[in-house]
Amino acid sequence: MKHRKLKNIELGRKSIEEVRIANKTPLIIILDNIRSLNNIGSVFRTSDAFLIEKIYLCGITAQPPHKDIQKTALGATESVAWEYVEHTLDLIDKLKKEEVSIWSIEQAEQSVFLNQFKPDIHKKYAFVLGNEIKGVDQDVINASDGVIEIPQDGAKHSLNIAVTVGVVAWDFYQKTR
Repeated sequence: MKHRKLKNIELGRKSIEEVRIANKTPLIIILDNIRSLNNIGSVFRTSDAFLIEKIYLCGITAQPPHKDIQKTALGATESVAWEYVEHTLDLIDKLKKEEVSIWSIEQAEQSVFLNQFKPDIHKKYAFVLGNEIKGVDQDVINASDGVIEIPQDGAKHSLNIAVTVGVVAWDFYQKTR
């Protein structure tokens, strides 16, 4: 069996406006103190792919427009809703008042492995991803409703932030769609 690669015009892509008004995946991504502009852009692109509701950029996390974010986002900063909030804990308080379930993506005691995480399809969730070196701050973990850990068997036990968002967003998307 041969597989012919599809051309861009055959992909049935939504326009930016169609993505903006599409039925969203009930997931918010919170980027807390992310240093890499390329990682930020990749998160936007992944969020576009899985119709993530919104991205919050917190702390030192850079904001669009920036050429290094745009380079990897490929226009997704226009299709994905985003907002800058200086203090992550203030954002978590606000989201909890809106009954959003907050989960840090981190390696921690009492974490739930991603493959065992069962989202309630009637709830909205927010996943917090922390700094590339330090991870999610302990204060943020303490304010979270839980911690999700991606099981890993290699020597490094570490994934790039953009890869991590890809893994957890895809998992959430396929469990809730």
